[in-house]
Amino acid sequence: MKRLCVVCEGQTEAEFVGRCLAPHLQEHNLLVFASILQAKSGNHRGGRVTIERLGKQLACEYHAVDRITTLVDFYGFQDRAGRERSELESAILGEAQKWGHDRLEERFVLPYVQMHEFEALLFSDIEGFHLVLDGWNLASQRDLRAVRSAFGNPEEINDSPQTAPSKRILSIFANGAYSKTEHGPLIAEEIGLLTIREACPGFHAWLSGLEAWGDR
Repeated sequence: MKRLCVVCEGQTEAEFVGRCLAPHLQEHNLLVFASILQAKSGNHRGGRVTIERLGKQLACEYHAVDRITTLVDFYGFQDRAGRERSELESAILGEAQKWGHDRLEERFVLPYVQMHEFEALLFSDIEGFHLVLDGWNLASQRDLRAVRSAFGNPEEINDSPQTAPSKRILSIFANGAYSKTEHGPLIAEEIGLLTIREACPGFHAWLSGLEAWGDR
């Protein structure tokens, strides 16, 4: 078994790794664990994603694993500065190599930035939102379905402060029934990786790359 570390933006993504990715990738000879992005203080606080923070953490984690990747959101990336996802991923790799010097050449590093947020994956099948017990009704179903039908795939749901996937979900469940850390991973698990992969091409390509690592 190869050891794979997934550097995550926060607790929600880490729970998703544990609930969904780890059991699946174990079938591909990968022992998977999550590492939440550290703050400057060294605490595992998540959020405030930057190229430098990711590069440093990748360089710090690599020595204890066989493979390493990231799971962070495009939305809210602190120093995006107009860059596309692929440009951010290249910059993350370059920063990790800077901090890790040539040692990182000995490992496989695959930075991944989720478009536009982790919560986009949940729109792969809105029926999964029935787990939001205090907010699931005909009105919320209608509103979720309207969001999903407005885009070619969930990863296209845009990333403004008002219309990012998480903002849409919180607006639909305006009574506070939806909890990002509680419901997000549960809904993803309910939907299942197969359905998410079918709906989200960027996520599918990333997961395929991870599977290939383990199968080699």
